[in-house]
Amino acid sequence: MAKILVITSGKGGVGKTTTSAAIGTGLALRGHKTVIVDFDVGLRNLDLIMGCERRVVYDFVNVINGEASLKQALIKDKRLENLYILAASQTRDKDALSLEGVGKVINQLSEVFDYIVCDSPAGIEKGAHLAMYFADEAIVVTNPEVSSVRDSDRMLGLLASKSRRAEKNLSPIKEHLLLTRYDPSRVNKGEMLSIKDVEEILAVRLIGVIPESQSVLKASNNGVPVILDEESDAGQAYSDAVERLLGKEMDLRFTDEQKKGFFQRLFGGQK
Repeated sequence: MAKILVITSGKGGVGKTTTSAAIGTGLALRGHKTVIVDFDVGLRNLDLIMGCERRVVYDFVNVINGEASLKQALIKDKRLENLYILAASQTRDKDALSLEGVGKVINQLSEVFDYIVCDSPAGIEKGAHLAMYFADEAIVVTNPEVSSVRDSDRMLGLLASKSRRAEKNLSPIKEHLLLTRYDPSRVNKGEMLSIKDVEEILAVRLIGVIPESQSVLKASNNGVPVILDEESDAGQAYSDAVERLLGKEMDLRFTDEQKKGFFQRLFGGQK
């Protein structure tokens, strides 16, 4: 039976789809048969970040509506044997998703995959609710800003009360926190919340801190999950997060301000 993992946040632009792509790819790299499902109907981006946008023929809504089989809609990743993508529709709206329809597709996927990674849209509307409803575990993605952390706190409340597990009085969704776009130099200047600040506000286990990095944008533009960029700080940080998700204890990296050498000060840039 598959483990269902939702990647969620209250605020847009924090890196949910980047995280979904990285975590899904990381799980597949470690031998787990994984599918990443894009719940952001109307604004799909997962296929772009995964580099398979030209291969989308049928989508999630087509499967729900019986217009295509799951086998027709699933896109196999070209890089990894164990990784598949189910794209969202660009031409429908969130009302195209239904609890019954999503549940049926999730059940079908559960028979085939080890992990189902649900890439949730931002906010608290229907698509986000359906993405989290069937989850066994959740990664709440937040930036070290007050508004982002406050919105993430709201999502934690919804995860605790509006899921299938909550309705059926089962054990709660296992929650994890991922802090993205972290810049230690800005934290030291008082321009960002510290890791400790965020942990104290949200009180959820931290599985990763992703540093602010140009490599994230570069990877997205190239249609390659950043976790495959093993030279970048962000890629390594996502890899560490996957290890922690799977139960390994590891120290956090890239959380302290690095002193720049002469050429770094002269030319700038971040990995």
